[in-house]
Amino acid sequence: MTDRPTGRVRRIFASLGLVLSGKAGAGILSLGYLVLAARYLGPKDYGVLVLVHAYVTAVCGVIEFPSWQAIVRYGAEANSKGEAHRLSRLLRFGAKVELAGGACAVVAAMALVPFVGPHLGWSAKAMAFAPYYSFAVLGSVRSTPTGYLQLCGRFDLLGLHSLVQPAVRLIGTLIVIGCGWGVKSFLFAWLLAAMAEFAAMWGMGLWIAARRMGAVILRPEPGRVTEENAGIWRFLLASNADVTLSDLTGRVAPLVIGWVMGPAMAGLFAVAQRATVILAQPAQILGSTSYAELAHIVAGGHGGKALRQTLLKVVGIALLAAVPVVLIVGLFPSQIIHLMAGSAYGAAAGVMIALVAARAVSLIGPPCTSALTALGHPARSMWANLLSSLAFLPLLPWLLHHFGLLGAGIQAIAQAVAASALLAILVWRTSGQQVSGQQASSQ
Repeated sequence: MTDRPTGRVRRIFASLGLVLSGKAGAGILSLGYLVLAARYLGPKDYGVLVLVHAYVTAVCGVIEFPSWQAIVRYGAEANSKGEAHRLSRLLRFGAKVELAGGACAVVAAMALVPFVGPHLGWSAKAMAFAPYYSFAVLGSVRSTPTGYLQLCGRFDLLGLHSLVQPAVRLIGTLIVIGCGWGVKSFLFAWLLAAMAEFAAMWGMGLWIAARRMGAVILRPEPGRVTEENAGIWRFLLASNADVTLSDLTGRVAPLVIGWVMGPAMAGLFAVAQRATVILAQPAQILGSTSYAELAHIVAGGHGGKALRQTLLKVVGIALLAAVPVVLIVGLFPSQIIHLMAGSAYGAAAGVMIALVAARAVSLIGPPCTSALTALGHPARSMWANLLSSLAFLPLLPWLLHHFGLLGAGIQAIAQAVAASALLAILVWRTSGQQVSGQQASSQ
């Protein structure tokens, strides 16, 4: 396997292509259930559906404890040394931590429903079902097998998994509309999709682990994970705080809009935000796929200059690929909104342009975050996301009052620029320290 930057970039985008092949199908399925649900329910009821899901997602994002970054980073070290038992202990540790965090998130989401629901304009039926919908948290509790599949290079399975949730949602949407049911039934279908997402990923992860590691995955030799993976708790805390903060605005923004402007406006925002998926999903996947490759670079002793070269090419290609998307959305916003959800959502066109522009700028972030994490400094990415969130998220209610729904787009652009700039500066300085260290050691 070549160590040339071009080879690394090729592997990153090859992995991205494998995942996006599944995401392309998922995008078509997602557009299908969006078109059907949005038109059937109308802005207000669709907004209620979005707000219940956004609430559970926000609670999950704050409380859950994903471990995929630690699995990839420390797992890459174990793989490079041929330490199968150490890897098995690491996987079991990650699973216990993540499942415990998921259980806490479910309980918290249930407990807060009576206090949050009335302020977000939920209907009585939505309020009654929301505690049960809290189990949709489990749809996000799957980072341990995700990290292991990344470590094994099984991005084909990650792409396949991306079809599970939208397929179940689309089938559920067709059944609900065919039977003439309402928001509660849509929530039930969304819940089933989350549970299927959870079961499918853990099933694939266990299957691959059993094939590659055999009985070692079930009965590893005794050992202490915290001792053989130095600083793993500190790494987990920092990387999880970073993930929470980087996703915080996207998860909280619909709730703020629903609180300030009501569920109908939250429905409009959700449709506008859906248009950014064409950039958001590749950005997230690019961060994940590049992290796996960057972690291998660092684990192999190739930091600094090699990492910089790889990162620059990855970010440059991502930004160039985003240009046509931004242009199409900027030129035909009303037509896109009408195609996606119908004329009732026409007011979402302006904010959609702003959100897509913000997402294009944010493409810089995931690879930079991955680089900082691979270098062992996830806390630096956390601080960049914290500072940008603290600076701009509190402005959202004020912007909504003064600019209407477009205020959410203004806030998104400002935060994207600030976060991307901070992350780029931090990763350049951190990798520069490695370059200096390598030059000093060679003298």
